[in-house]
Amino acid sequence: MYRPARTVRAVAASALLAVALSGCDGGVRGTPGGSGLHDPYFPKAGNGGYDVTHYDLSLGYEPAGRALTGTAVITARATQDLSAFDLDLQGLQVREVTVEGRAARFHRAGQELTVRPHDELSEGETFTATVRYSGTPQTVLDVDSSREGWLPTPDGAVALGEPVGSMAWFPGNDHPSDKATYDISVTVPKELTAVSNGELRSTTTDGSRRTFRWHVGEPMATYVATVAIGDFEVRRSTLKNGLPAYVAVDPALAGASDPVLARLPEIMEWAEYNFGPYPFSSTGAVVDRVKGVDYALETQNRPVFPYAPDTSTLVHELAHQWYGDSVTPKSWRDMWLSEGFATYAEWLWKEDDGGDSAQETFEKTYRGEGENGTDIWDFPPARPGSAAEISNAPVYDRGAMVLHKIRRTVGDDAFYDIVQGWAAAHRHGNASTADFTAYVEKKAPGKDFTGIWKDWLYGDGKPAHP
Repeated sequence: MYRPARTVRAVAASALLAVALSGCDGGVRGTPGGSGLHDPYFPKAGNGGYDVTHYDLSLGYEPAGRALTGTAVITARATQDLSAFDLDLQGLQVREVTVEGRAARFHRAGQELTVRPHDELSEGETFTATVRYSGTPQTVLDVDSSREGWLPTPDGAVALGEPVGSMAWFPGNDHPSDKATYDISVTVPKELTAVSNGELRSTTTDGSRRTFRWHVGEPMATYVATVAIGDFEVRRSTLKNGLPAYVAVDPALAGASDPVLARLPEIMEWAEYNFGPYPFSSTGAVVDRVKGVDYALETQNRPVFPYAPDTSTLVHELAHQWYGDSVTPKSWRDMWLSEGFATYAEWLWKEDDGGDSAQETFEKTYRGEGENGTDIWDFPPARPGSAAEISNAPVYDRGAMVLHKIRRTVGDDAFYDIVQGWAAAHRHGNASTADFTAYVEKKAPGKDFTGIWKDWLYGDGKPAHP
């Protein structure tokens, strides 16, 4: 995610339900999966007891009435014996739920859709749950007052999910630690285009409606799933390495966006040289008019920009494809591993594109001359004070400073070996801050990182700097 400077970003009922469900039918030996993964900042996000492997989403949207219909077919593996499990879904009306083709009982409480299958699920069993739902999808107001979820535009809508907005348009295990592949089919009025992640497999027209079918073959976290519906100028191309690019731009923003988007092939080539092989099978961007949204988001394969992006923002979001989308934080506490890397990519691009060196940017940032001034010292990047602070300046700028300190400690050759090796070692997976510090120490034996971890990564206040 890229934010402009200085932009901040029913337990008792569930327990009673768990008792009721586990006590039914007498012979149930499974127990309900947890109604949250106890993330340090979003404890209700995600669910326990299963791991999703694939989402097959069939959506229909009518912009005039803001009416969404959906069928979500969720393939998952039980990680315990389950008598019930939860899905995250906010708003919308659930019409029917089946598990393994048989009708299942379900219950709604806040964002929790609790499902009790007809037959309990055994640990290790792969199962399919189908949820049919409809209604007016909601815009979610995040704890830092930013807007996400389903966001109306002048001619359609855009779905943005960081950190918990995906539950506004499809039921799922809404936490970055559970990644899956996707098929996303979107039916809209035929004069509109529906863009999503991955590759466009087919487009078919039936009367006044047109259906776009997208496929995501690499694991993807729910928060970087997206749908953009509207009148777009679509540009398809192929990069020098054969990678397909799909760019969709609102015509009203095309003139302002085109000079920057024309640099996408150049930026991608630069990023592969610095970060290693691109981890996905396509690239691109979506530029649309999204009222009340002042951040870009690293939606997988093609980032979303709610305004005409500048070059630095495009670099930031494309760098996220390696750091954030492929190597995804294990919890929201680890967000600096995404934003710190993407911010440092901006520094590196500036250095290579004839601007300030990364060292000069570091020094200006340290002196409080950067975009975010002295706000970068509010808290350490690896320990935001609250959920409302995970998108604040220390996570971005001070996270980048940690990486620069590592670079100065090990030298350029070893540093690029580390950042490329990190992207390769955790490709399409999840990683924590502890995983990263252990990786750096392993790859640079004999170097002392104690002060960097203690003062720059975890320490309060402004560290001393010679």
